[in-house]
Amino acid sequence: MKAEELRYTKDHEWASIPQNGKCLVGISDHAQKELGDIVYVEEAQTGKLVSAGDASSTVESVKAASDIYAPLSGTICRFNTELNNNPSLVNVDPLGAGWLFELEGVAVADWESLMSYEDYQGYLTSL
Repeated sequence: MKAEELRYTKDHEWASIPQNGKCLVGISDHAQKELGDIVYVEEAQTGKLVSAGDASSTVESVKAASDIYAPLSGTICRFNTELNNNPSLVNVDPLGAGWLFELEGVAVADWESLMSYEDYQGYLTSL
C-alpha cells in the first residue's frame, strides 16, 4: 500500500480505505522506527467489537511495549498470523506485509475523519 492512500491517527496507527466495510490496520513507518526492532505482536482477538481508540493489540520491541489502538470502530475479523513467526515484518514492511489486523463493519465516513497522509506528516513535524 502507498502511504498516501492510508489514513492515520495521532497514536500512529494507519487504516486502509474500507472495501466492503473492511479495512486493514497497522502502525506507521514513523512508529516502527521509534519502537525499534519488533520482537512480538500480541494477537488481536478476532470477533471482538472495538470502538475507535480501544486498545486492540500490543507490539513489543527491544526498546518498549506499546498498545495498538483501533483507529475505527468495528469488529476485528482477522489477525495477520504471519506476525506470530515473523514479527519483524512490521519493521520491514509496516504499510504492507506488516499489517496487524482487519476490521469489518467500518464506515467510510469514519475513515475519512482520520488524518490524511499530508495531515499526518504535518502532525509529525509538530512533535
